[in-house]
Amino acid sequence: MRQEHGRHDWSWLKSEIITKWTNNSWRLQMENTFESASFNSEKYELLTWFHKQKDRLSALHPDMSDSMINMKILRKCGGELEHAIKCRCVKPCSTEDYIDAMEDIITRTGICKTWIRNIMESKMIPNISRED
Repeated sequence: MRQEHGRHDWSWLKSEIITKWTNNSWRLQMENTFESASFNSEKYELLTWFHKQKDRLSALHPDMSDSMINMKILRKCGGELEHAIKCRCVKPCSTEDYIDAMEDIITRTGICKTWIRNIMESKMIPNISRED
């Protein structure tokens, strides 16, 4: 590429790479991976998941503001966690503030953890049926 076009700065090279490699199938794949990825604290580490989602949205919509990107990512967190983060971060915050709030909420409350019901307890409760 340098032999064909000569020396250029990084912004020109980046725009050339984007125009050459981005096509409709790439966009569709990025949108599908963003839409299918919801946060699970047992499956993903919070920091890497958040930054992956941010990179995907930045690649799809380079002109989108950081606050809009953060809001779209928060919608992928789920009902209780999203509500807790929005209550904690009232004003539009930076990415670091959202990540700190998410980590604090997850470690203190355990919102994203899945709970396994103990089967032995349910067997020990007597089944009292009323016969008339």
